[in-house]
Amino acid sequence: MTPSPVDRPRATLAVAAAATFLALVAFTVPLAALPSTASALDAGPAAQAWILSSMSIGLGVALLSVGALGDDLGRRLVLVLGATVLAASSVLAALAPSALVLVIARILQGVGAAALVACSQGLLGHAFPAGTPEARTASSVWGASLGAGIAAGPFLASGLDRLVGWTGPYWATAVAAVVLAAVTRRAVPESRAAEPRPIDLPGVLVLAAGLAALLAGLVEGRSGFGRPGVLVLLAVGVALLAVFVVLERRRAAPMLDMALFASPAFVAATVGALATGMGIIATTSFLPTVVERGLGSTALVGALLLLAWSGTSVVTAVLARRLPAAWSGRLQLAAGLLVVAAGQALLLGLATGDSPLSLVPGLAVAGAASGMVNAALGREAVASVPAGRGAMGGGANNTARYVGSAIGTTVVAVVATRPSLGGGAAGLVAGWNDALPIAIAFSLVGAAAVAACRPRRVRQSVTTG
Repeated sequence: MTPSPVDRPRATLAVAAAATFLALVAFTVPLAALPSTASALDAGPAAQAWILSSMSIGLGVALLSVGALGDDLGRRLVLVLGATVLAASSVLAALAPSALVLVIARILQGVGAAALVACSQGLLGHAFPAGTPEARTASSVWGASLGAGIAAGPFLASGLDRLVGWTGPYWATAVAAVVLAAVTRRAVPESRAAEPRPIDLPGVLVLAAGLAALLAGLVEGRSGFGRPGVLVLLAVGVALLAVFVVLERRRAAPMLDMALFASPAFVAATVGALATGMGIIATTSFLPTVVERGLGSTALVGALLLLAWSGTSVVTAVLARRLPAAWSGRLQLAAGLLVVAAGQALLLGLATGDSPLSLVPGLAVAGAASGMVNAALGREAVASVPAGRGAMGGGANNTARYVGSAIGTTVVAVVATRPSLGGGAAGLVAGWNDALPIAIAFSLVGAAAVAACRPRRVRQSVTTG
């Protein structure tokens, strides 16, 4: 007899890791293929900024919503639907006749990838109950898949770009997504919350509109925040997010229960994800620009440098399962963010004549700590929410990560490229040295905030007879 899908948790772990890996590979495609893409589609600087950032918008908009839908409708079902959306949008990207169509396709890719990331965590939370040694191993593997996707993505995209052109990575993503959907349907058992909630349609729509406006404002703001259109987008985004909070507080079955923010564990996981995005992800997102335009190197060298960070994180994420059980998720997050800040500090003091290799030690230190952080976030995102809401927890956690990344990258880019520096290689490197302390501060503040989220002590009453 062959085992049923319910009896194969390893298959669930393999699919969850593969789904997350594919989502991050798709996310990193423009890092290597942007020059040829821009040339083929006649994309100027503004269009290139949107090509780089558009998938983040889709991810940020959809992560929490598809996570909640996965818990209620079925995590396998929503993951398969997400893979289908990723495949279709990748085909649209490969056939895109203009930069605008490619940007739309990238946003849709983000929506599909959001289902892969959020529902993979929900599936793991069901297959590997929180607090067990198996859950630590599963979260370590899932955290490693994040770094592996970031590490492999630029090289896969670069190789396919050279072999078949800029459309190659998108065709490959489409094929991989179809295969993932088929394997998931066959190998992974369906799981959902024991008490599914009605779909919170008003919450889904208001959250999506608010995050879309906020993230679009941040992307446009990199070219100047004084323009009326940018200010309107940011104001609308903040206003709609405030409306979302009010709606969720009043609904009997909200998509995101605001009472979770009274839980130290949930706050620690959310703050840790936000600080990761604003700190190290923002740093590494802007680093290839500094390497190419400030140090006069190539996109391939920039991708190799990122490997010092992402590749190291893969190793330490896997090893994180061997950390002492006494190390709580909160302690692991706080310590990891502190070491990340130390690695970022090693990147300071860059000069135009320096070799790109001088950045390797700092990236390796930050990568080692990032692996610990990713493993802890993967575990705490599920463990910090009520049983049966693991996909929602993963969606909320990754939403914080990508919104933080958008904020942090915008701050770093604006500070590093401000007009007063005069432009050119020297100006960009000087701007990098000015912006990096801000990103370091984001990591340090995040570490302190996570450390402050101590579990409440339960007082026990003593009776005497």
